[in-house]
Amino acid sequence: MSMLPEADFSFIAREVKARSGLVLDAEQAYLIETRLAPIARRENLASVSELSTAARLRRDERLTWQIADALLTNETSFFRDRTPFHTLRDHVIPELQRARGHEKIRIWCAASSTGQEPFSIAMVVDEMRAEGRGADIEIVATDISERVLEKARAGLYSQFEVQRGLPVQMLLRHFEKAGDLWRIADRIRAMVRFQRFNLLDDLHPLGKFDIVLCRNVLSYFDPATKHATLEKIAAQMNDDAVLVLGASETTSSVTDAFAAMGIGRGFHARRTGALRAA
Repeated sequence: MSMLPEADFSFIAREVKARSGLVLDAEQAYLIETRLAPIARRENLASVSELSTAARLRRDERLTWQIADALLTNETSFFRDRTPFHTLRDHVIPELQRARGHEKIRIWCAASSTGQEPFSIAMVVDEMRAEGRGADIEIVATDISERVLEKARAGLYSQFEVQRGLPVQMLLRHFEKAGDLWRIADRIRAMVRFQRFNLLDDLHPLGKFDIVLCRNVLSYFDPATKHATLEKIAAQMNDDAVLVLGASETTSSVTDAFAAMGIGRGFHARRTGALRAA
């Protein structure tokens, strides 16, 4: 088994962090080799070390982004951890409906990967509407990777993917068979707007939101990047909007822009007036 030279690891780790915020450590050298070997072969290069050298010497932005994209963590599933979706359905969305009246509720799924999370929310909203609890809701889903966004926009999933977390009755209600795959219903797909966006960039073009899901993302960032990201997210949230993180993630000791809510792990309310004017 080849060992990635330290200079190549350092270059790859630095470029990946600069583009995505993802922090790699030396123990992940084998993962790096495994993920990047196919790119090296496509570029007719003999090794990942040669790939790193080529990207560095050519200053090839296209190639460097391919490297970064291949190392991003895209783990996701429908209704992942399940409880947050129940909390959104039973508490957060109804409370926002009461508070906002007829105003549109905007939901942002950050780092949405291949679309399972935003489509899960869309299915929840669709079923709320079927129960007469309709709401004017906009769902925006962003990711840094155009590769995963293409899959999300297509709305096609394997049997394995739909079996992970998706109840059978929801599969039959919201999907149709497409050969060996399952295609999400057009009405559900139309509820989600996918776009490429980097959490490290200026977030103002996205506008303000009432609910932001940024689950299982911050754990890959260093403390400074966590702080900066949460501050920027808070600046894009309306007063008393809700942030949903992963069950093991918290804003405590990172920023005072949020306060933990008593409705479930990972739920945080944006503190009114906690931020400087953005």
